[in-house]
Amino acid sequence: MIVPAGAAGAEGVPPGTPVAGLPLLRRIVLAAAHAGFGRILVHPAAVPDGRGLLAGTAAVVLAPEGPLPALPPGRIVLLAANVIPQSAWLHSLLEMPLEPERFYTDGRGAAVIETGDPDAIVAEAARRPGPEALLESLGAVFKPVDCSLAGEGRFALTGVGGVRQAEDWLLRGLVREAEGFMSRHVERRISLALTRRLVSTRISPNIMTFVSLAVGLAGAPFFLSAWPLYQLTGALLLLAHSILDGCDGELARLKFEESRLGSLLDFWGDNVVHVAVMACIAIGWSLAVQAAWPLLLGGVAAASVLLAAGAVYRLTVRQQALAGRMFPAEPGAPGAWLPRLADVLARRDFIYLVVLLSAAGKATWFLALAAVGTPLFLLALAWITRRELRRRAVPV
Repeated sequence: MIVPAGAAGAEGVPPGTPVAGLPLLRRIVLAAAHAGFGRILVHPAAVPDGRGLLAGTAAVVLAPEGPLPALPPGRIVLLAANVIPQSAWLHSLLEMPLEPERFYTDGRGAAVIETGDPDAIVAEAARRPGPEALLESLGAVFKPVDCSLAGEGRFALTGVGGVRQAEDWLLRGLVREAEGFMSRHVERRISLALTRRLVSTRISPNIMTFVSLAVGLAGAPFFLSAWPLYQLTGALLLLAHSILDGCDGELARLKFEESRLGSLLDFWGDNVVHVAVMACIAIGWSLAVQAAWPLLLGGVAAASVLLAAGAVYRLTVRQQALAGRMFPAEPGAPGAWLPRLADVLARRDFIYLVVLLSAAGKATWFLALAAVGTPLFLLALAWITRRELRRRAVPV
């Protein structure tokens, strides 16, 4: 349940305050829905400016004098309307072990209780004007337990002046530990700066996917030439594609617009660009040496990329095995080094190698490396996929 913000300066933050492209209250409700909350109740005092902020969401605004919704016994999470949560943090509150009829809070605008009488708690929350009074009232009935409530996955917005800091916090949360070094320290810095400006516009994640795809495909023909300037131009467009490709996922996660279609477009769009670049390098090399064997190298590399993409899709999307690293491996398990190696090779830091080689007019060297490396990577993927399917008892 979302209750009014507390008195520590938070009353100066209206529920419609834009935070990374979404009104504050709407962002909180969408994060709760994304975390798997079945019922989301909002105190009427938390949305005094009208209920249009919550249109299309699963939230229910309690009527000041009307009947309260009946809830089944279970877990209730109370959250102040100025606390911006991460969905993963909210989900952890649903999963954390609790003793029944104990009141868990850390005094930072959130509380959790597992109870057999949720209606009484909802009624009490509806009567209280803010979280301080509510927490004091519930603490007098249930035995309070001080705890950290699963970490630091929330930001308490105590004034309109803190919106910039809240957006910085949200953007930092989009960077994943599994990303490559250059992706984290170069591409993400640029893509997050672009996303900050795009998130308040009407540009959708799928539009950004198509923009990224167009930029990548525009760079491929430059690899038909052996001239370093042309190849470098193509490589820089490929790098721009990689940067813009980060924006679509960032927009989707920030605005809770993730979709299966968007994931498929993003995933296969990347691979189409990579295949197009390899094909153009092979064709240009073949024309330069007046021989057909570079086309064979390009065909091997491109086919391996597509087959590897299919294996990754099966392993991480259809089997939902994505958890942290792309290819999880249990510490100490036999052959655990292979999944870790595959995880490293699957990252896109190879683009910087393409840039360096292209600056010297040697993009063909990258194709030669890819013609050897991608089949080996494919074999590693096949071994990992087969092992994962056996471990999960999923028919091949």
